[in-house]
Amino acid sequence: MTKLSYGLVIMIFFVAKSMADDGMAETLQMLHDTCVGETGVAEDLIVEARIGNFADDPKLKCYMLCLLEQFSGIDDGNIDVETIVAVLPQHIVGDAEPIIRSCGTVKGSDDCDTAFQTNKCWYNGVPQHYMLA
Repeated sequence: MTKLSYGLVIMIFFVAKSMADDGMAETLQMLHDTCVGETGVAEDLIVEARIGNFADDPKLKCYMLCLLEQFSGIDDGNIDVETIVAVLPQHIVGDAEPIIRSCGTVKGSDDCDTAFQTNKCWYNGVPQHYMLA
């Protein structure tokens, strides 16, 4: 699995939606396509998760894990909080860092469920900055 830069973590989860239109759009699409291809998740489940409607679907859960794995945001089933916090843009650190640290790793029944549960925690904490590729 190809590892993308750590900076991409912010584009996936916490960057303001308006920033998705910059030069990262192509990279986000590539990441999205890779993880959709690996998991077979339905596009409508991703769209709904972006607005806080997290379907209890195994493919969606593994899609979220795939995104984390692409940039080493998870290690041995634990979210790498320090990596995620380290790449936060200054303009959202105040809002996002406490949520990331508070959520830590929200353990699920397996790594896919852990990624899913942690994403839900992030969304609930900072919905205005949450974005899913």
